[in-house]
Amino acid sequence: MRLVFAGTPPFAAAALDALADAGHDIACVLTQPDRPSGRGMKLTASAVKALALRRGLSVSQPQTLRDPAAQAELVRLAPDAMVVAAYGLLLPPAVLSIPRLGCLNIHASLLPRWRGAAPVQRALLAGDAETGISIMQMDAGLDTGPVWSRQAVPIGPADTSGQLLDRLTALGADMIVDELARLAQGGANGAPEPQPAEGVTYAHKIEKREAAIDFSRPVTAIDRQVRAFDPVPGAFCECAGVLVKVWRAIPDARPLPPGTEPGTVLELADGLQVACGDGCLRLLEVQRAGGRRQDALSFARAAGLIPGSRLGSGLAVVAAPVPAADPAALAAPAERPRD
Repeated sequence: MRLVFAGTPPFAAAALDALADAGHDIACVLTQPDRPSGRGMKLTASAVKALALRRGLSVSQPQTLRDPAAQAELVRLAPDAMVVAAYGLLLPPAVLSIPRLGCLNIHASLLPRWRGAAPVQRALLAGDAETGISIMQMDAGLDTGPVWSRQAVPIGPADTSGQLLDRLTALGADMIVDELARLAQGGANGAPEPQPAEGVTYAHKIEKREAAIDFSRPVTAIDRQVRAFDPVPGAFCECAGVLVKVWRAIPDARPLPPGTEPGTVLELADGLQVACGDGCLRLLEVQRAGGRRQDALSFARAAGLIPGSRLGSGLAVVAAPVPAADPAALAAPAERPRD
């Protein structure tokens, strides 16, 4: 099948690799323009661009697909289908109508739950038992199109967003290859299923301030926060005015001594035990700003922490606190953001 592929991060690169291995004719690869990255802020190609160049595929990096010239080039390519995976640019209706079979999106959730930009992190933050991959026929809405196929993936009690995304990446690559094989058979795979109106939630883009730890919250919520923001942006708290990222922690629902203030260091044994709103969190691996990751006990000794010391709320080092909210009740965005 003749394809145009649009994607940017490693999640998309895996799908592009699988499609090329399956023998599809990749007429063009669309990806985000190179961005400054690293300490030197050098322009860096996306994972999709790097892979496409290694495979000798044609690459285009338009600033927008609203540009008539970019649209005319897609018309000239005459693709059978366009595959989209975490591309990062809006696909206007004029582009959606160009491929003969339309545009298929690889989305990392079980639609209609967690439409939008950050479905993996939102699923973890909400304490979902499972997530998955949906292969969707794109329309003009935000992840609102009918779904060709879904496959669930369980979320383990210790999963981080990075670990979960690795599994979803491999699954998405396999599923899009299978779906295109069925599409190539014409009517053999029927029609996509419209998404139900019930159960719609929106995975709004993650803001760094959401990763600030407030130790007055329930310990299970903070545990999910640590795992959801690993590896990016990293959940953080404050110790003696210094930002400290928390990479690994274990919740402990043991009763707290009466009058214990959230953020109080309870003990230094098998980790750094810190009081939370309804129990304690055992910090195992942390990272001081500008430093390297280290075990929490080594950090505590170097920082002079003892039982009774306090870790401050990470909310103190950001401009504005994030109000507590039920992620399932997030309202629909006023307008469609970038895909």
